[in-house]
Amino acid sequence: MYRTAFLDLPALATAGGTVSLPGSKSISNRVLLLAALSQGTTTIQDLLDSDDTRVMLAGLKQLGCTITPDAVTPGQPIAVTGIGGRLPAGTAATLFLGNAGTAMRPLTAALAVLGGNFEMTGVPRMYERPIGDLVDALRQLGCQIDYLKDAGFPPLKIGQPDFSAWSDAPIQVRGDVSSQFLTALLMALPLQAADKAITIEVVGELISKPYIHITLELLARFGIQVHNENWQRFVIPAGSRYQSPGAIHVEADASSASYFIALGALAAATPGQTGVRILGVGKDSIQGDIRFVEAAQAMGAQVESGPNWLQVGRGTWPLKAIDLDCNHIPDAAMTLGVMALYADGTTTLRNIASWRVKETDRIAAMACELRKLGATVEEGADYIRITPPASATGWKAASIHTYDDHRVAMCFALAAFNPAGLPVRIEDPQCVGKTFPDFFESLFAVCDTPAQQIPVICIDGPSGSGKGTVAAQVAERLGYRLLDSGALYRITGLVATRAGMALEATNAERIAALIAAQQLEFTSDQRVLVNGEDVSLAIRTEEAGMNASKVSAFPAVRSALVGVQHAFRALPGLVADGRDMGTVIFPHAPLKVYLTASVQCRAERRYKQLISKGLPANMQALFADLEARDARDMHRAAAPLKPAEDALQLDNSTGTAEEAVQQVMDWWAARQPFAPAAQG
Repeated sequence: MYRTAFLDLPALATAGGTVSLPGSKSISNRVLLLAALSQGTTTIQDLLDSDDTRVMLAGLKQLGCTITPDAVTPGQPIAVTGIGGRLPAGTAATLFLGNAGTAMRPLTAALAVLGGNFEMTGVPRMYERPIGDLVDALRQLGCQIDYLKDAGFPPLKIGQPDFSAWSDAPIQVRGDVSSQFLTALLMALPLQAADKAITIEVVGELISKPYIHITLELLARFGIQVHNENWQRFVIPAGSRYQSPGAIHVEADASSASYFIALGALAAATPGQTGVRILGVGKDSIQGDIRFVEAAQAMGAQVESGPNWLQVGRGTWPLKAIDLDCNHIPDAAMTLGVMALYADGTTTLRNIASWRVKETDRIAAMACELRKLGATVEEGADYIRITPPASATGWKAASIHTYDDHRVAMCFALAAFNPAGLPVRIEDPQCVGKTFPDFFESLFAVCDTPAQQIPVICIDGPSGSGKGTVAAQVAERLGYRLLDSGALYRITGLVATRAGMALEATNAERIAALIAAQQLEFTSDQRVLVNGEDVSLAIRTEEAGMNASKVSAFPAVRSALVGVQHAFRALPGLVADGRDMGTVIFPHAPLKVYLTASVQCRAERRYKQLISKGLPANMQALFADLEARDARDMHRAAAPLKPAEDALQLDNSTGTAEEAVQQVMDWWAARQPFAPAAQG
């Protein structure tokens, strides 16, 4: 997951390939709570690992549930041993639930029925999300819930209930604000239905019925058969008791599928591909958001589907504008807002009042960010109307504010396919961790664009100038890949000797093929990984240096390493440090920096670096070695060390690494179309 302050997406051109989706947030947190309330142990497969599920898991542990293993591990099931519908006497806890409505609302209801001494807390935005209708419904039963701040909103204090005054009358709850209120009651009230049936009546129109369908389906899996009377009355039978199904599978998130369905619909197919294949969810999904497929087809997408997959490609182009009641797909409908940018007219999305009370006011947020890109937008209490830019020249480069809302970040990533070829900045990209931590990695894996569109920052300079440290920190701040070209020959010598190859000219072709086949990674903390193994110290020995000199003399190896270096140019961008990055390897890079420092300064830095790693070092020897290396590098026949003609030079002798990093970041920002100076 990208943890940078922002992530710049270069203009993207095509899409194709396969993406595997994470588990559904809605299903994951429902299943976790149902397993916690049940008798027995439930083994959960493909549970979503996200911010929302982590706060739910933490809360359940506080309530006495046994969870094994302690955290979600990809590909591994998780076992939850429930409390059997009863908390130990005197249970008390303060539960922090972040901004997870799928945790706050159902847990509030369950704990209010079970009784105890609890405080329900979260992030500031959670304190702006209404919960009063749920509290009012629970108080009808006799639950004790107090507001700790503003009436109608968290944080909450829960005490022991008194059910003696309840007259068996139906519990009434509004259905036109959030379906999570009804879901919370449906999951909590079976705990009080051992001796008599409980009826829930919906006041007003029930929105987001598909999410209630998910709840009812999962309740049935845990032994609770609720009678649904035309979505207005729900009867929980007497004698209801939660029982673990033993094992349950969490299907992939249909809301997350919407971004890749849209991707297949609006992007030209990558050559050799037939569109985007989505694994983990298909036409038989129990999630209402699977009906996003119908909306995408109405806009022109070509969709094929099977029991656990979707195949999506571009059909009608430009996309068709639509006028759609989106009550059945409230979360996925946000993706239609960005698809509307590629439509042939004005798109209207209706019946979306619930957007106002989500992670942010999503109607206002979508309107603001769509306008930044050049769209004309009209918003109302429960609708949004979007007219795309009239032509490619009407598009604008934009920095998208994401409001700590995962869905804003994910759907606006699709704006990088704009016909103007403009980049898009996504602020706070880590907010996708709420439901899809690896969203951007998954997106980049199935998107493509010409190599010249992928930005590269070259940082060249003599040995010991600090370019490795600066490059690593710049890459970390931008979320770009990192290339330490100076380590490549050392790596080549290491892997060749480990493979038993003599470092001789007769083996040059074999050595070249070997290095080209390795998986190399340079991390932000300046570790070097070869096929996942940390070889940072192994390539810094005297022997590794000598071996690097030997293999660097082979033209076949040098040629292979040029290809290896070019392959590092991948989405979303690259920071490359070395001696000829800007002059030879990436001569058309949009930013080239030549970093230097005095020989004395560089010798002192190298000395400290070696000592910190436990390696022997001699200051005089290092000084002499650097002088000799400078002379060799500057006068070698192939790619001599020198600044590129268009490089910006930075003397790093006296400043700190942080100052050098900031200077490079400032130079880079000045080249971006959404830099503050450019936006005015």
